[in-house]
Amino acid sequence: MSKNVGIVRRLDNLGRVTIPMEMRKSLGIENRGEVEISAQKNAIMIKKHEPVDVFTGSDKDLIEYEGKLVSVASIEALAKLAGLI
Repeated sequence: MSKNVGIVRRLDNLGRVTIPMEMRKSLGIENRGEVEISAQKNAIMIKKHEPVDVFTGSDKDLIEYEGKLVSVASIEALAKLAGLI
């Protein structure tokens, strides 16, 4: 049984690789868009960056505070915890 081989790309002198336009389009990654890169066993995973709440991982009702994203639900929970509401 042969392995499924996707598109093969060569790294440049700085270790960079270009993600094919067709793949970027299918994932909704725009030019200059952000991606997340992680190592998993013997693979490098590249996926579209989806901003989330730093506390819960939620992607709903996000507000930026000092460079961090926090959801309205987390703000309310923190306010209750602090006795403010």
